[in-house]
Amino acid sequence: MKILLAEDDALLRTRLAADLTARGYAVDVADNGVDAEHLGTEWPYDAVVLDLGLPQRPGLDVLRNWRARGNAVPVLILTARDAWHEKVEGFDAGTDDYLAKPFHVEELLARLRALIRRAHTRHGGELTAEGLTLDEEEQSVLCDGQKVALSGIEFRLLRYLMLHPGQILSKSHLTEHIYANDADPDSNVIEVYVNRLRTKIGTARITTRRGQGYVFGTPD
Repeated sequence: MKILLAEDDALLRTRLAADLTARGYAVDVADNGVDAEHLGTEWPYDAVVLDLGLPQRPGLDVLRNWRARGNAVPVLILTARDAWHEKVEGFDAGTDDYLAKPFHVEELLARLRALIRRAHTRHGGELTAEGLTLDEEEQSVLCDGQKVALSGIEFRLLRYLMLHPGQILSKSHLTEHIYANDADPDSNVIEVYVNRLRTKIGTARITTRRGQGYVFGTPD
């Protein structure tokens, strides 16, 4: 999962980026509304954390512009604690959720997980698919009754695959969703990590479509 974090407070931005990365997300950051809008338009993020008080272009304008272009990326806006009017304006502009400052990072993480699952028409609780149960806290997977440890990239990749069962996912598509923009992975890196996952969860759960990509589980 790749997240865009748009926040102008340098200390908060750095802390949140570190927390999100530690929880298995690829994170791109923006410190102003112009850059945030550009990134959110050019890249297929799985969710956006958007501060409304951004310089150069307010977060609310960024959100409105995305929605006007048909960009339905899940958005969690950050507002001042007592700014109820910002919450109303945010929902009217098309936000999916809001969180008032100051906040506990665990609540932000929980709300992000809920947004991403709703975007994939999944209900809350553990992520399960094809006989696997993903532990997002420990970044491991329960496979055939055994807990299997995952590396950071393996966890991101498996989570994305489990959220898209039966879909053909190309190498380039997977790369866009599990690496931050400042990473420069070789095109064959995805193949390496898919093979590592196969050794851990069984080869039958991930099939290769030659010239197209990979399918987790039974194709649609």
